[in-house]
Amino acid sequence: MSLCKSIQIYLEYCQFRKRLDGKTLKAYRIDLAQYQLFIGNQDVSKEMIEKYLATLHQKYKPKTVKRKIASIKAFYNFLEDEAVLSENPFRCIKVKFKENMRLPRIIPRAEIERLFNFVYSIQEKNSKWQLRDIAVIEIFFATGARVYEISNLRADCIDLSSGTLKILGKGGKERYIQVGTSDVIEVLKKYYAKFQQEIDESGYFFINQRGSRFSEQSIRNMLKKYTLLAGIDRNITPHMFRHSFATYLIEEGVDVSCVQQILGHSSIKTTQIYIHIAAKKQAEILRVYHPRNTMKIHGIA
Repeated sequence: MSLCKSIQIYLEYCQFRKRLDGKTLKAYRIDLAQYQLFIGNQDVSKEMIEKYLATLHQKYKPKTVKRKIASIKAFYNFLEDEAVLSENPFRCIKVKFKENMRLPRIIPRAEIERLFNFVYSIQEKNSKWQLRDIAVIEIFFATGARVYEISNLRADCIDLSSGTLKILGKGGKERYIQVGTSDVIEVLKKYYAKFQQEIDESGYFFINQRGSRFSEQSIRNMLKKYTLLAGIDRNITPHMFRHSFATYLIEEGVDVSCVQQILGHSSIKTTQIYIHIAAKKQAEILRVYHPRNTMKIHGIA
């Protein structure tokens, strides 16, 4: 079977049997198309794959290379499981490499507070659509959910009486998140009361002015607009709310495994990066506030 045909079968398997989300499928499609273009009509060999991996390292950052390698490995694992291949060429290739840690960008607490105070202060001027925007911003900070998870949140996946959300995350995995702040639940209830007809017709909880799903890009644009209007000199993105949500929970002493579950991370290693940010905050607190700093002690001469 040709490489092209094998990739097509694998992508159909991912879409219809594994039911992966659109973004994951798109990434797989791009990664495997690049790999196919490199291999061309040549026979796949260990040497050929290693040469391709070398070109990836030259073109992309470690995180991107890691993802592209994972896409190809998953493809070959599928072919091996389906007995299309008698031997997996990736079995004898070492693909481990050191990935530099990049600490996620968070929003300072003062700026989050400033943004909320601003959007609430202008609410009455155009209450209906600004109420929707407030509800979206609140739910980002209340749940730490990804922008596509909020954009695709179905009306039947949120229980306003209990404040429970059923989130469909990466790979079609479901998780439940409890909104723990009563003020946020009240905002969501007010929003639903204003938009109930549009929500019931579309099936989505957050809708745009055409009665359709409030798209990811529209949400990003909305957040950017309010950030500028609030006079915040920072490019705040929806994902920064997710990073801030996780970091501040850990700073408050929440166990990292609990944060992992809320965020929907498959590996705790992904969540542990927020511990490093919390540790920086801890170091600053100890440097500034530790009582040893103000004690008059005659030290070593």
